[in-house]
Formats: sequence, C-alpha cells, structure tokens
Amino acid sequence: MNTIKDLRHLVSTGRMTRREFIARVSALGAAATLSPALLTQTAFASSPKKGGRFRLGMAGGATTDTLEPGKLTDHVAMVVQFQFRNNLVEIDHEGKAIPELAESWEPSADASKWMFKIRKGIEFHNGKSLTSEDVLYSINFHRGENSKSAGKKQLESIVDLKADDKHTIVVTLNGGNADFPYIFSDIHFPMIPVGDKEFRTGTGGYELVTFEPGVRAFAKRNPNYWKAGHAHFDEIETLVINDTVSRTNALKSGQIDAMNRCDLKTAHLLKKTPNLQLIRKTGALHYYFPMRTDTPPFDNSDARLALKYGINRQILLDLILQGYGALGNDHPIAPTYRFYDPDLPQRRYDPDKAKFHLKKAGMEQQIFKLHASNAAFAGGMDAAVLFKESANKAGIRMEIVQEPADGYWSNVWMKKPWSMSYLSGRPTEDMIFSLQYAKGAGWNDTFWDNERFNNLLIEARSELDQSKRREMYGEMQRLIRDDGGIILPFFADNVDAGSKKLKFGNLSGQASLDGLKCSERWWFES
Repeated sequence: MNTIKDLRHLVSTGRMTRREFIARVSALGAAATLSPALLTQTAFASSPKKGGRFRLGMAGGATTDTLEPGKLTDHVAMVVQFQFRNNLVEIDHEGKAIPELAESWEPSADASKWMFKIRKGIEFHNGKSLTSEDVLYSINFHRGENSKSAGKKQLESIVDLKADDKHTIVVTLNGGNADFPYIFSDIHFPMIPVGDKEFRTGTGGYELVTFEPGVRAFAKRNPNYWKAGHAHFDEIETLVINDTVSRTNALKSGQIDAMNRCDLKTAHLLKKTPNLQLIRKTGALHYYFPMRTDTPPFDNSDARLALKYGINRQILLDLILQGYGALGNDHPIAPTYRFYDPDLPQRRYDPDKAKFHLKKAGMEQQIFKLHASNAAFAGGMDAAVLFKESANKAGIRMEIVQEPADGYWSNVWMKKPWSMSYLSGRPTEDMIFSLQYAKGAGWNDTFWDNERFNNLLIEARSELDQSKRREMYGEMQRLIRDDGGIILPFFADNVDAGSKKLKFGNLSGQASLDGLKCSERWWFES
C-alpha cells in the first residue's frame, strides 16, 4: 500500500487509525497535497472507537452446532468462529484475497507450488506461539483418510505440504491453480494449535468464554490482538433467536444491537424506525431447493427439469425478497463473479415445458414432497407455498412437509430427498464448485455426479488463459443449470439491521453481517 487512495481505503475499513494515517501520509511526503479539510474528513470519518458490549441476535443456530472447523453448517457458529479465530487469508470487501495470518504468498511459474510466509509474533489465546507446525496441523486436520470435514474436497489437489522453516510453508498441488490462496480463506480452514481437540482457542480478536449450542456465545476482547484497527468491542454476546418476529422485536426494543436475516416484508419499516438502520449488501447469497439426484424421483433429469420450469421465479423474487435480489438461473454463479455467463438464457416459468418434461419422465401422478422450514431462509415456508401454487398450475403435484427449525441442518438437509437451503457464495467459481458440485464434495447436497463437469473443474482450475477459463466456467454453469439437482430461483441481497450507533467501513458481500466478520470490523459510535 503506497498511495493516498490506498491509505484512505485502510482508514475507511477500520484497518488504520487517524494517527497512523497522518504518519503514513507524512512518510509519503504527501501531506501538503491534501487540504486540511480533506485530511480531517478522511481521518475522522471512520475512526473506530473501542468499548461496549455488542449484542448480536441471529438466526442460524441449533443445539447440534459445533465449533469443530470442518463441521460448521450455519451462520451462528460461523460468526462465533470468526470472533476468536483467524485464517491464513481473508477476503476484502472487493472480493480480493488479502493476507491475514499469512503475511504473503508466492506461486511458481505454473501456479502448481505456493510458498506462504507466516506472520511472526502471533499467539493463540492459550499462550502458544503460532508456527508453521500449527499451520500444517490445521490444514491436515481436514485431509485425513477418515476426515468428515466439509472442506476436505477443496484440499484434494494438495500432493505435498511441508514446512520450510518455523514460519514458512510450501504447498505443492497436482496441477496449477491460479486462485489457490482463496481456498485458505474458507470458513472451514482457521488456524488451530497442534493437537487441539477442544476447538475453543484461536488467534482472533476475542477470547471465547462460553458457547452454548443453539442458545448463546460470549466472548471478551483479546487485549493482545495482533491485527491493528480491528476488534473494537469489549465484549460480544451472540444470541440464537431463530424466530424472525422475536429477533426483530428484540432489535426494536434495544435488547440486541444487530440482527441478521431481516423479514424483507417489513424491512422498509425497520428502515423508517428511529435509531435503526438497514445494513444491505449485494453479493452471491442464494436460496435454493436441492434435489438428491441419487434418490427417486429426483434421479430422473426430466423430473428435475419439470420442477425447474414449474417455479415462478419472478413471483418469489417479488413476494419473498420484496425485490431485494435478482433472478437466479439454477446455477450458483451470480453476476458479481468474474466468469459469470451473461449469454446463458434465463429460465422462466413455463407450465407447458414443465408438463412436457413431467410426461416424458412418466410422473404425471407423482407427488413430490418438499421438506421445508424457515430455518433454511427467512420466508422459507411462504416460498414453499408459492412454489406449490405455481407447480400445481403446471400439472405438478407437490406436498409440503414442514420441518422444525431446530436440528434442520443435521436431520433434514442432505438427508431428505428434497429440501431447502442457502449458501452465501464463495469468492471464486472454483471454490463454490469444489465445495458443492464436485463428485463427493462435502456440501454436495444434490449428490450430483457429472463426468464432464468434474473434468472441466480440474481443467479450469489449472488453466492460466483467462479467456479459456471463461469458456470452461460458462459451460459448467450450463451443465448445472440443465442437468444439476438445484432449483435456484433468486440471488438475495444480504439484508441485516442494527442500531444507528453501529459504524463500519465498506461492507463485504461475501455473506451477511459483513462477510460474517462484523464482530471484528464494526464498532459503536459512542
């Protein structure tokens, strides 16, 4: 970082204090080029303040939650993890990979070997210093033969992993991967100390005091946090409030300072409420209906196409998201991705095509059971009802099975033949495809196995020619759209809400609550 623009960005994102900004500008010999008004405005506008207890009310928690990195499934545990852990790499608000516990990285000419330099002087909360051995342990934790980690698939390309010295690791891949550092930003890959089996310590901005799955977590600020300009609250209380009405009332009454997953039907009212603000960011968040392609009747591609043509996406976008989003096309690549294919025709509600594929599948009398719950996303049950109505007009018989919110992710998702889910997206096409669509991937909730797709995934990952990569990723989007097991009607904006006393810099669109990192990026005005 060596320009005024860069330094302003650091201030605006809370990564540099006013004092640091002035010192760096002076070091550049550029202070004279800034007017006093501009200097004051830039320095003071986003200067974070320390203090206070941040009370966060969240949907996305259950009694089955765990903080074991490879088994995180929903947002409460993920937010809590980012309170007390760090990754080697993090993603900034522009979707770029930037250093976190790794201070730098360098690829070989063909991007098949990567060297990561690990920061020195970093301590876990238990007093142990972070070394390359901890990094190796944290990565290998997911790679074992018996590993059940959802991140295991993303690390399969690693053929050799070693420490060059106490603060350097070298990763050798089975082929080139131009985007490899992004993988180490994934929610499943925080750094944990060698031998850790309790999963309660980290290097993060807060020290975890209590974690009651499905109920509450409490953390206190780490006084020795290594990352300047972060972790401003004294304490953080994370409360599981899965019911939308209860969560909203808690915010309105001042019992909590922020909440996720606003009820979009009433979001405009929150926006008008004194002392409250909507916190909205467009990203790759999507809600969808996964069908297990290994289980009848969803193992029939025509049955899947019938359902894809039998959903009225526009009505769901208008009524469920209240326009806070964009139409989806039955694949997970949003327009914000580098290799999004704008030429892929948008699938729309077409009862005639739905009837055609239903008849071709020989399933005119089939009853398709959708296991639905608001645990999947706010308005999930309403979305299921709207889907049933449009499907019925297309001659498709649907039955809605309402599932309880608690235990949904362990008892329904990836268990029942047809359910509901959401995903916040990932920084690159390769990451989301590897996580959820590759054969055997940990979160492949459709159990889809397409040989052409799997081959393209490997080829595109190692292709350094950007135009060729664009063609490959375009074909992969088409394969998921036409053969895959997801019905993806829309991409949803991340819409959270909080007190107006909450301040923050440029928001990340990677997930809700500032890429799940609100705890270390936000602060109170006073």
